[in-house]
Amino acid sequence: MHVDVLIIGGGVIGCAIARQLTRYRLRVALLEREVEVGFGASKANSGIIHGGHHTAADTLKGRLEWAGNQLWDALCAELGFGFKRTGELTVALSPEEAPTLEQLLRNGEAKGIAGLEIWDRERTLATEPNLTPNVVAALYAPATGVVNPYEACFGLAESAVRNSLHLMTGSPVVGLAALEDGWLVRTPDSEITTRFVINAAGLYADRVADLAGVRTFSIHPRKGEEYLLDKRLRGLVQRVIFPCPTPVSKGILVIPTFDGTIMVGPTAHSTEDRADRTTTAAGGDEVFAAVQQLAPGISARDCIAEFAGLRAVADGGDFVIGPTAKRGFINVAGIQSPGLTAAPAIAVMVTEILHDEGLPLILKDDFAPTLPKPVHFASLSTAAQIALAAKERRYSRLVCRCETVTEGEVVDAIARGARTLDGVKFRTRAGMGRCQGGFCTARCMEVLARELSIPFTAVTKHGGASWIVRERNEELP
Repeated sequence: MHVDVLIIGGGVIGCAIARQLTRYRLRVALLEREVEVGFGASKANSGIIHGGHHTAADTLKGRLEWAGNQLWDALCAELGFGFKRTGELTVALSPEEAPTLEQLLRNGEAKGIAGLEIWDRERTLATEPNLTPNVVAALYAPATGVVNPYEACFGLAESAVRNSLHLMTGSPVVGLAALEDGWLVRTPDSEITTRFVINAAGLYADRVADLAGVRTFSIHPRKGEEYLLDKRLRGLVQRVIFPCPTPVSKGILVIPTFDGTIMVGPTAHSTEDRADRTTTAAGGDEVFAAVQQLAPGISARDCIAEFAGLRAVADGGDFVIGPTAKRGFINVAGIQSPGLTAAPAIAVMVTEILHDEGLPLILKDDFAPTLPKPVHFASLSTAAQIALAAKERRYSRLVCRCETVTEGEVVDAIARGARTLDGVKFRTRAGMGRCQGGFCTARCMEVLARELSIPFTAVTKHGGASWIVRERNEELP
């Protein structure tokens, strides 16, 4: 196969770049090592669209953060994923922390961000009464939002595929060779020639650059543990709550997710193990001790799920985006926070780099920007639920009781790309409720097996060897 641009990495960055490039008359392919896109850092993400004031204006992160923030409303309107501008409060708990709020305000003003305000204690507590009475002041940022990051990643990929992206999942890169007029890229099952390679491989971007012979940076993973709380705490806070940041982290946050569940975290600890997604008792203690300083009503007893993600931190801490010493190989690496926020702006920047490197960009006449919006049964009125269930029987069969997910929604998720239990979960919320899949796992597996025409025992949690059940090998007595 020959393409004009080959993207390595199917996280939110790679998928955003892919969708942006499919606006043009180009042959574009994307390789993802996992069985579905978005199964790396993009699914273990805080889901915050940052307000733009946390990073310095003289960094690449700082420039792209605010530019990306402004593009999310249009993306949501076109692709239909969950997104809401909640606003945020960065809270000072002592007079000594108040100057930090002033510095963040200056960062925002240097970028032209409107609406930033420093609130006194009384206004802060009147707006968010469940915060600690120890609040001294807070910086309010109205442009901050929350998004379902996995939904956004799936939507970007689905839109790109509908606009002619060749998506190859389960395809790790095992070899790269420079050619006279491009690159040869090898996976275990295929060889692809391409004019340009975009290295958006996240935690493995330095290793991909090494395969190409252009490594100039290293990735140093930073692990963050996050904890989801019971829905009974819905509404405890209305805005994303930040503590004053530290030199290595924006801190441990209280996050009202788009779906209403409160999430707390993340931690920030360096690790050299790129596969370490374990949660720990120490991590939980750290998170809940920190958030109770912000919102005393939160307790570890409210936790219903926990997970960890790894941030791809490059040397120096800034994004690494640009051409390399070998023509046609472009790095998009070190995309840690606020990488999700910056993703659509990164996609635009990479497209401009490709044009500067000699790739002709001719807009398509038939680019389709929108996706059909999936049914979300739980959000329908009772009358609409009854009518839909009468019209299509699959919507009358409940699969997940905690989140009110129907068989029709699971079938639709599979039709749109889900191949695993996690793929179904992140598209429908089946398994995300209080019982964490205790009721719905078997039923989701049955539907996956039926719709994909595979054995029940071949269904996995997230691909590879993550089987849920296996065939019995021993003889029964």
